[in-house]
Amino acid sequence: MKLYFYVSRALREGQFPFSLLPTRGARMRIARLTLLLSLIFAVSSPVLSQQPSKQNSLESVPTAEFARMVREFSEDGGYFMSDNFTSNETSYLHVIDKLRELGVTGGAYIGVGPEQNFTYIAKIRPRIAFIVDTRRQAMIQHLMYKAIFHLSPNRTQFLSRLFSKPLPKEGAPAPDAPAADFMAFFGKYAATDQAYAANLAEIKKTIQEEFQFPISDRDRESLEYVYKSFRENGLDIAFRLDASYYGGYFPSLKDLALQTDLNGKTGNFLASADDYNFVRGMQKKNLIIPVVGDFSGPKALASIGDYLRKNGLAVTSFYTSNVEQYLFDSAIFEGFAKNVKKLPIDDKSVFIRAVFHMRYTHPARKQDHMSVTLLQRMKVFLKDFDEGLYPSYRELIVTNYIAP
Repeated sequence: MKLYFYVSRALREGQFPFSLLPTRGARMRIARLTLLLSLIFAVSSPVLSQQPSKQNSLESVPTAEFARMVREFSEDGGYFMSDNFTSNETSYLHVIDKLRELGVTGGAYIGVGPEQNFTYIAKIRPRIAFIVDTRRQAMIQHLMYKAIFHLSPNRTQFLSRLFSKPLPKEGAPAPDAPAADFMAFFGKYAATDQAYAANLAEIKKTIQEEFQFPISDRDRESLEYVYKSFRENGLDIAFRLDASYYGGYFPSLKDLALQTDLNGKTGNFLASADDYNFVRGMQKKNLIIPVVGDFSGPKALASIGDYLRKNGLAVTSFYTSNVEQYLFDSAIFEGFAKNVKKLPIDDKSVFIRAVFHMRYTHPARKQDHMSVTLLQRMKVFLKDFDEGLYPSYRELIVTNYIAP
């Protein structure tokens, strides 16, 4: 034992005197011991060890941690001029093939707004996702969605709960049915007061007990307002501007679910059982985290950046919709760029942007769509910003963009 201790210490110090050993046999035994100890040192060394770290093995988020992040990453809620019950971007699928071509997959996803995020999550397949919106009501709506995902093993039950439409005993679409079959099926049935009341109570209970997220009186009002809107409008529910703003046409949830990519293929998260199951799996593992935050604010994006860095993840995709337009309008775009610099990114990280033709006509616009969806490398964005290439929103959307 003394010899082993002496040898191990001498090996660590690099000073073992092999020439002093008296016999060839002793030298052979020490050589074998040397090899054994060197292997032990290699495995235990913090520099050479290849053991997976906690940071590289994020598979789920504990419920208490999920609730903490929603609370502590969030900023004070802000005002926006609309109820974003649904997206208003019919071009949202046009970049799916380009995302696949650019290798945008895995890592962390950041987004804004309502259900279009589920489609991007289903296609990009990130390890974790954060939905950041300045409206607290948007966070409550995502907790509502999370509860409905938890309670609904398939698309049929999801839509039944979302619209407060009880299912008949027979005639529901097959598990692998296309989105059109689900839209047609739920278009035939009416919501009921009984289903609405029972579902709302179950959603509230799930949020407070299973998600460990306490609902204030104001949050309860928001939840009831949003859920009642889905009950009353059904498949026709859509983006809604405040009465003081110009309205115009906005696509319904049914329209969005039936949209196609540039090859004529449907791609909404409700169009495929596999995509629905992926999003539901992330929800059940607490890996889709809604946060109240301004893109230029002091805490939300910075907190997300810190969390991702600690867990060894880079942002692969950041869906901004057209939020940057309003950041320029409010003269706070520089704050957003500074927050982007706090996020861990790599060469494949991209922005996903929507540009609306009501104010800007973009060279990449597609006929029959009120918006065009574009990509841009996040590193290119930061380089261009530092070089002063974005004096206004117009320069942002036409500089170094990647068309669908």
